[in-house]
Amino acid sequence: MPEKALEDLNLTRDFPPVPTAAWEAVIQKDLKGADYEKRLVWRTEEQLAIRPYYRSEALAGLEAQLQFRFVGGDGDWEIAEKFAPKPDAIRADLLHEAGAHAVQELGYALAAGVERLGKLTADRPLAIAVCEVEFAFAVGASYFLEIAKLRAARLLWARAVSAFEAQELDASFPMRLTVRTSRRNKSIYDRYTNMLRSTTEAMSAAIGGCDALTVEPFGFDQHLAVNIQRILKEESHLNAVADAASGSYYIEAITDALAREAWKLFQCVESEGGYSRALSSGAIAVSLAASRAAREKAVSSRRRTLVGVNNYPNVSEKTPEVAALPLFDSPLPQVRLAEPFEKLRERTTQSGRYPKVLLLKSGDVKMRIARANFAMNFFGCAGFDIVEAETYVGTDADLIVLCSSDAEYLALSQEVCATVKIPVIVAGNPKDQIEALKAAGVQGFVHMQSDAIQTLTDLVAQALSPARSGGSACSTKEEAK
Repeated sequence: MPEKALEDLNLTRDFPPVPTAAWEAVIQKDLKGADYEKRLVWRTEEQLAIRPYYRSEALAGLEAQLQFRFVGGDGDWEIAEKFAPKPDAIRADLLHEAGAHAVQELGYALAAGVERLGKLTADRPLAIAVCEVEFAFAVGASYFLEIAKLRAARLLWARAVSAFEAQELDASFPMRLTVRTSRRNKSIYDRYTNMLRSTTEAMSAAIGGCDALTVEPFGFDQHLAVNIQRILKEESHLNAVADAASGSYYIEAITDALAREAWKLFQCVESEGGYSRALSSGAIAVSLAASRAAREKAVSSRRRTLVGVNNYPNVSEKTPEVAALPLFDSPLPQVRLAEPFEKLRERTTQSGRYPKVLLLKSGDVKMRIARANFAMNFFGCAGFDIVEAETYVGTDADLIVLCSSDAEYLALSQEVCATVKIPVIVAGNPKDQIEALKAAGVQGFVHMQSDAIQTLTDLVAQALSPARSGGSACSTKEEAK
């Protein structure tokens, strides 16, 4: 580069710092009056408020965290083909499979770890006892949150151990983290999607600082599970840097938020008698059940997407090619989010007949295509056979779904419902016309706010009812009378 050009390049002058207030002003302008908190702030299931961006001021007050060495481990990890934590390991992964969110995993695991350490130090020095405690975690699909979770675990453990001898946070308090990929978000359908999920989970574990990692082959071959880790090590070089997330405003802020909330939960458990008492009393089970129910509701309503399960299903896949992994020995339940949808598909398969849905497209081109696509995903989740057409004459479908615009639904429903003998459903939620459409004969509505499990369960029951017979679904108006 010419010397003159080098003299003209001045990053400080050409790219002056932009104050946060200026960024916020631009954001408010783009929002055009929309609520900032509702549109841009992510409320996690742990009730953390995650901002749309973070700057250096977000790390104010986190000096101890930033100076703590190896909060994210030493950067390398052991590839473990089989998940085999020590028999007495602190099983945070079982909390995960029982429905725990990140704060619960951290808080309850810390309480269990402190309880174990207290027993061990009764007859041996702290330096020896702390090395005998191993933690087993599972990593889920929330990529950055899972990185922060493992980093927060190390911070919390160092703080707890330091309390035994009133020392400052120090990397000399090792935390053995044995980690595996989650099971609760895996499905026996669309099995190779599980491999994609497992890859991002493995990345979270590696960047978060695991010591040993197992990628469980849920529906794909064991050698592929091992290869995921080899690629992350030998091609992506995720083992080349210790605590690669250190200094990231976003991840450091989430690490701190998780650690603070988990420490509060830990203190609460301690004040009520410790981990064993909380477990035996059922307090932990009740807490996990609430978290699990909220997550299941989000999946059932499709506010939370499981690709291939509650959205974008492979409609040609009628029977699964794999079985679920065997359950762990645990006093807590182990529930996969896909199971309710899998049971719906199993019911249609066992019936020996797949219900057929006719997506009747009519009127406004944009709206009918959009609503037909929505209905295709919605009904495909239950294993229905789906056909699209612009006429219902001669159809042998078990169900007709009208796909049009709100303005055209009433006239269309009056025509179709007076002619056919099968249930007619509207794709959409035309609130101003609900009663008129019901009066015309419409038997239901599917839309973004529908509970997919409840709605599909009812429709599958109708479609598979013994009263439903084959043949044309159409009749003349005279025959209908």
